[in-house]
Amino acid sequence: MMKILLINPNTSQSLTELLDDAARSVLPPDATLDSVTAEVGVPYISTRTEAVIGGVSVLEILAEKHSHYDAAIVAAFGDPGLGAARELFDIPVVGLAEAGMLTACMLGGRFSIVTFSQALGPWYQECVDWHRLGERCAGIRMLDGTFRSISDVQSEKADLLVDLAMRAIDEDGADTIVLAGAPLSGLARLVRDRIPVPVVDCAQAAMRQAATLAALRPRGAERGSFARPAAKTSIGLSERLAARIAHGDCA
Repeated sequence: MMKILLINPNTSQSLTELLDDAARSVLPPDATLDSVTAEVGVPYISTRTEAVIGGVSVLEILAEKHSHYDAAIVAAFGDPGLGAARELFDIPVVGLAEAGMLTACMLGGRFSIVTFSQALGPWYQECVDWHRLGERCAGIRMLDGTFRSISDVQSEKADLLVDLAMRAIDEDGADTIVLAGAPLSGLARLVRDRIPVPVVDCAQAAMRQAATLAALRPRGAERGSFARPAAKTSIGLSERLAARIAHGDCA
């Protein structure tokens, strides 16, 4: 039985529940899923600064738990800490954004990202570029306006997000739509019949991609840019993360 760990770098337990529900809806029968919420950071990551803080939480959680799992998911669009997690740990680590975008690429030529806040645009664009998917991305469409609460975004904004997806198709030439942001987890299955191209739920995509990589049982990199860095001492980090960085851990 393969074991998958879903890490929510946001501190909102309500978002963890949305992510877990969406991922669990496509959980393979030979897999189990555990979901954890960051204890330090912000309720919802929307800036570069917040992403750096969330990335540290990802690394600390992985340092404590990675030896008990076959793969892990960084469950925030923007994939905070993903590159660092891949160079520091031997299990496959999948990013929410990367999984959503790559899955969209398998369903069409160019995808558009649809999300609920203008503030997310610059960070999401940098995420697209980091994953080298700029040529496959038709654009990022963002709602303009406020919302009542982060846990109610999808119910409050569903109709506006569908309209935004239609504009991405008609004006940007999108072949697929990626619904971006942890608060939109689970929305794709509710609106996909209203949108005339494939719609990707990033939590579902990440779950299936993580399970696929876990089943492949790849070895950890010993050479190349994602090989584990040389041992180094540190100050102020959690005991498990400091040990991992110093090569003093047992796993």
